Amino acid sequence: MKVIRSGHGTHRVLFLHGGGVGGWMWTPLLDHLGCEVTAMVPDLPGHDASASQPYTSHEATIDALISLLDSDPDDPVTVVGFSLGAQLAVLLASHRPDLVARVCVISAQAVPMRGSSAVLGLLGLTSGLARRPWFARLQARELFIPDALMDDYLRTSVSLTKQTLITSVRENATFLPPADWSDFPGQALILVGEREHGLMRRSAQALHTTLPASELEVVDGCGHGVPLQRPDWLAERLQLWWDPRSGA
Repeated sequence: MKVIRSGHGTHRVLFLHGGGVGGWMWTPLLDHLGCEVTAMVPDLPGHDASASQPYTSHEATIDALISLLDSDPDDPVTVVGFSLGAQLAVLLASHRPDLVARVCVISAQAVPMRGSSAVLGLLGLTSGLARRPWFARLQARELFIPDALMDDYLRTSVSLTKQTLITSVRENATFLPPADWSDFPGQALILVGEREHGLMRRSAQALHTTLPASELEVVDGCGHGVPLQRPDWLAERLQLWWDPRSGA
């Protein structure tokens, strides 16, 4: 995977983007966090600069992320994940809590979607649309992509293969949190937009119920796009979460 590292801050953070976008989606948030973090931002397999490596499964991606963190001798990291990346964050924290000090799970589906087989079948027939600019622009509105990142989104959409698209959507739609999620000993913050579909709000509640020590927060006014809709708010929320003294 292509990984961009930036900053020299106190907090080491691994940012995991959602399906169909790339590491660039974290740019507005990182701008607000400034020099406070040392960021690791991968393009997940099949996406943008890592498009040459198809997305084969969540577990294969977790293996790659574990290798990335195992090669780094520093202390455990904070993991912030959105959507598909939030599912990966749950898996990473569950499987290797020794590598993860805290995890922020933003808009992770954790209740399987009904009728996913039909959705995947339709996706297979229409997958070529993702590479058409007019269709990608329509999708960008649903994801709250700002104008400044539109070229990045269009580039990433064009790079998505049918295999990556179908596999990543299948993994997302059928995801269930692993049994060892309930044993994660670090801090966990679960965020979901107030205006997201009921399935997403039920998923956030399910993740919180399974790990009662976690914090669950519904973000006012947001749909499925908290990091891009309210990056300023999210930066402040993360700062307060990993350093409560910052709110003093």
